[in-house]
Amino acid sequence: MRQRRRMLFLALLLLIAPGAYVAAQSEKIFGVVEGFWLPDVVCELSPGWERIIFDWTQHQPSGPEDWHTLNVDDRWLKAANACGREVVALLKHTPDWATDGTPGPGVPKGLYLPVDDPDNVWGNFVRRAAHYYMSRGVKHFIIWNEPDISRETYGFEFEGDLEDYFQLLKVAYLAAKEGNPDAVIHLAGTTYWHDVNAGRRLYMDRLLERIMQDPNAAANHYYFDIFSLHIYFRSESVYDLVRQSRQLLDSYGLQDKAIWINETNASPTDDPLWPVVRPVYQLDLAQQSSFLVQAAGLGLAAGAERIAVYKFFDQGLAPGSETFGLLRADQSRRPAYFTWKMVVRYLDSIEQAQRAQSDHVEAVLVDHENERETVIAWAKTEQAAEIQVSATGRKAYLLDQYGNIAIIRPQKGWYRLVLPGARCNDVDGCAVGGLTWLLIQPEGETTVQEIAPGENIPLAFE
Repeated sequence: MRQRRRMLFLALLLLIAPGAYVAAQSEKIFGVVEGFWLPDVVCELSPGWERIIFDWTQHQPSGPEDWHTLNVDDRWLKAANACGREVVALLKHTPDWATDGTPGPGVPKGLYLPVDDPDNVWGNFVRRAAHYYMSRGVKHFIIWNEPDISRETYGFEFEGDLEDYFQLLKVAYLAAKEGNPDAVIHLAGTTYWHDVNAGRRLYMDRLLERIMQDPNAAANHYYFDIFSLHIYFRSESVYDLVRQSRQLLDSYGLQDKAIWINETNASPTDDPLWPVVRPVYQLDLAQQSSFLVQAAGLGLAAGAERIAVYKFFDQGLAPGSETFGLLRADQSRRPAYFTWKMVVRYLDSIEQAQRAQSDHVEAVLVDHENERETVIAWAKTEQAAEIQVSATGRKAYLLDQYGNIAIIRPQKGWYRLVLPGARCNDVDGCAVGGLTWLLIQPEGETTVQEIAPGENIPLAFE
């Protein structure tokens, strides 16, 4: 009955994007890319999962009989396990002996041979990796990275065509299941915008179509379990791309496939300790933090099962180079580190998340399993906004986007919040919303209203 009232009120009173997300019950929602460099610091951050590159060229540099695992040091895996952090493997990079193409992005030799053929070198590697790392607690495998990027474009990683990637995926799925029947296979993350900007049909749409044409696909779970996304810089893109991906999967009858955001961030150019020159997305440290909270909320509301920030640490980078780390190369912590720590700690145990918006305000309501709820709110435009949130108890906890927390008490049954305007410019518009608040209180019949001159605009979640 409570949920029915909520959805009816939303339909009547909100300009709301379609579809509330009911989350999988998970304590490992939020992750990082490559936390292993600083095991004590990443353990303090306490993400639920971590993506690490399992480099084929380093496992088997000279031939198929090689097996060198220092690329993924057992100490990294043990440290992750000790902190309750699940490791997700990204498999990529073809050794020079294993391809007739370019070492690294080249299509593996023997790829179109049967999966158990000794000359199908990719299949043999994946099978061995799945079996070897099974005892080390690794069962998630992402198959390559951004195959949609063409050769002439920065970030090029795979020189095969779509048919080659389909075969790469198919062989990996079959071989991994032989090595570990519990293996979980992820599609490669793609950039999305390379196809859109070139006027092409989306790579993943074309790939799913190709999968459906395989007569054995249905019997093999369509050769994947998880759909992967990489989303950067623009907050609203997080919601839009996850929803679009969900609709794409559903259109092929793949409602059971989960969506993970393997990479997201809005790297700052205006970091006084690490300035970067970039023609677009001129962002400061506060905007990076704002983006991460907004991405977390919007990703959950749109249907993402897990979300990871790229990346944990700018290890080995020179000053002035593009930087995304929660930690700079000198190990100093950007404010975004404390933001992600707050996200990991307080946006846990998700039961349901919903989004609502007006012209000036964006809000996400998160219901947690332990009878609490969180309202995440920010201004979408340069115009500052005010909202009021109905109280469900005698007090609430108010957190800023860095995790600073205060106890607040309602006035006449309401909490009133000022949402600072977003920082916008002529090139990027308002890519990231303004400074973001989280209000945590007992679960109840929550109403949110935008306070406007002469009227209150309902943004009610119940």
